[in-house]
Amino acid sequence: MTAPNQPVKVTVTGAAGNIAYSLLWRIGAGEVFGPDTLVDLTLMDIPDNVQKVDGVAMELSDSALNKICNLHVTDDAQKAFDGTNAAFLVGAKPRGKGESRADMLEANGKIFIDQGRSINDHAADDVRVLVIGNPANTNTYIANKAAPDVGPEHFNALMRLDHNRTISMLSQKLDEHSSRFESIAVWGNHGDTMFPDIEYATVGGQPVKDRVERDWYVEEFIPRVAKRGSEIIEVRGRSSAASAASAAVDHMRDWVAGTEGKWVTSAVVSNGSYGVDEGLVFGLPVIGINGRWSVVEGLDLNEFQRERIDANIEALRAEAEIADKLF
Repeated sequence: MTAPNQPVKVTVTGAAGNIAYSLLWRIGAGEVFGPDTLVDLTLMDIPDNVQKVDGVAMELSDSALNKICNLHVTDDAQKAFDGTNAAFLVGAKPRGKGESRADMLEANGKIFIDQGRSINDHAADDVRVLVIGNPANTNTYIANKAAPDVGPEHFNALMRLDHNRTISMLSQKLDEHSSRFESIAVWGNHGDTMFPDIEYATVGGQPVKDRVERDWYVEEFIPRVAKRGSEIIEVRGRSSAASAASAAVDHMRDWVAGTEGKWVTSAVVSNGSYGVDEGLVFGLPVIGINGRWSVVEGLDLNEFQRERIDANIEALRAEAEIADKLF
């Protein structure tokens, strides 16, 4: 990613928020880029939040994390992404009361067009951009479109949280440790249509689909994965910030270091695989190899899978139509 002994330049937006508060210490502890890699960390937020970010920076300094070699705070996107090798785009405008999804997309479009352009003009050639702020897939679509000089392979949306939730729920259902599950895939959009797929999944080498009831899988499991965030808000009274941060750590670590042949889920800019429109940002099964994602190709899809995947394509097409009007 960088020359040996050179620090990785990392940018985290929305740095005053709860996800960043759970994420920053793990970056500083070496959990993302490895125990032998220093990080030059930039915290970015809107001007009204800079004082809060200064407080976060004070706490990071007080933690004496031995992987942080430099720490910066800014509200300027051009400064924030200057030379950055890895960007966690956490900050996004949530959907307000009475707002339509189109309203939310328009508000976020302004944010991610600006950040995409700054990444295009100032980031390092090897930059990896992980969008966490929702609607993550379409925010990634916008940022990628705003950065025409940066290859689409440099932009991802976070769907590792959905992947981890899928494994967790199966683990509880089957009373099996999460490490025993293989070949999990979550297709599509980080939204209500997402499709956690167990057609190829195994646990301890045995097919998962042979160990769960079909009705439970279709009627309970699939919608519960999609609505898990809302369930946590209802129970805890707050959003799932820590698990989102943990998924971001997993995603970036595996993007950099690889997955040793194991499938994970990443929302990548589509090249047309599985009938997904080129350019849409779509959750797919991938393997991390040599610092890049390789889509798991050649899977045979049955009618049920095809129907669920097509529903996600339609949802993301509709969002992309709204996003395209912002340019």
